[in-house]
Amino acid sequence: MMKSVFLFLLSFPPEFSFFDPEEPQCREVLFEPSTTVPELFAVLRQWVPQVQKNISLIGNEILKRGCGVNDRDGLTDMSLLHYCCKAGAPGIGDAEMAASFAQQLLSLGAEPGLRSRWTNMSALHYAAYFDVPQLIRVVLHASQPGEVDTTCSDFEFGTALHIAASNLCSSAVKCLLELGANPAFRNERGQCPADVVSEPLDMLLEMADAAALAKELRILLREALPRPCTPLTLPAQAPSGLSDKARLQLITMGIQLGDRVVIAGQKVGTLQFCGSTEFAGGLWAGVELDQAEGKNDGSVAGVQYFTCRLKHGIFAPLSKISKPSERLPRSRTPSASSSVCDGPEVRLGERVLVVGQRTGVVRFYGKTNFAPGFWLGIELDKPSGKNDGSVGGVNYFSCPPKHGVFAPPSRVQR
Repeated sequence: MMKSVFLFLLSFPPEFSFFDPEEPQCREVLFEPSTTVPELFAVLRQWVPQVQKNISLIGNEILKRGCGVNDRDGLTDMSLLHYCCKAGAPGIGDAEMAASFAQQLLSLGAEPGLRSRWTNMSALHYAAYFDVPQLIRVVLHASQPGEVDTTCSDFEFGTALHIAASNLCSSAVKCLLELGANPAFRNERGQCPADVVSEPLDMLLEMADAAALAKELRILLREALPRPCTPLTLPAQAPSGLSDKARLQLITMGIQLGDRVVIAGQKVGTLQFCGSTEFAGGLWAGVELDQAEGKNDGSVAGVQYFTCRLKHGIFAPLSKISKPSERLPRSRTPSASSSVCDGPEVRLGERVLVVGQRTGVVRFYGKTNFAPGFWLGIELDKPSGKNDGSVGGVNYFSCPPKHGVFAPPSRVQR
């Protein structure tokens, strides 16, 4: 029987520990029908030219094995189009080949706006991050008008132009400006793309080339502003009452504005807003947190959705909101009998995947003394954890040393 990709790679000498489709043994594995889709996605994750320059070859083998064009890698939650936008990176891939494969994927029905649930990045965001203007053009050509300014929560609700500017991706910045990106769009910290470019004077002497590039990008982005000398203040908007869709969803969840809620099993606060937003599609919940552990004052990119104290506001997809559980461990030594049925989507004793990487069994769910909110305690299959089920002298569950790890429910999946 053909070896799996993982065992095949492990059998290589250290100096050849990557997959090279030009190598006969690798090609044999690549074209072997028993090689699975997850194994081929594992190949795509290898950040080496031998893999990235063959994105079309490997990607088509994935499609041949029945993978849907919008199906995702179980580890990274990235689609083939996401990987395509990385594969064109300068110095590592072939931008023209990646762009050609992206066009093929889009013709097969790939969704340009699909986001990785781990990074909240779309194909456009990946293309901007890896400085691939060819992919930016292909993706935007297949997107709806205005998608050039879609935001990403992992980059403080900045746009693709913010992402490219912060990474000093000059080709991506110039391409985005040419295609209509808004240089005055402000992220949740009130910064426009020019503001997120690194300060040239703060860079080390060894980074002289990067400092010169940063200076050039700052000038370019500031000159692109409508009125460079006058900071742009977007008019605050007060969204109207609940839409029918938002109202129906809240009724289904048994929640209404003003109720106490928990975000992703961690942060607690009061629901102040529910509806669509300008920074992302779908229904979003705006919550005023009890503690100053949020990101804003109820406004994002100049639009005021609700009002609260600074750092007490936060937005989350409505699916991440739930009612506070009434069954919480209250003693200093929590018990593993805490119910998982009321909160997360997994139960005690179930096998789970932690942050898409490590596997184990759920041993604890509840509040802890080391951090606010609800946490899952997992006994890992391998000694890749951090403890034995104890943190700060409090035993939450028991397992061998280095087999215990704690994670918020949002980072754990079946």
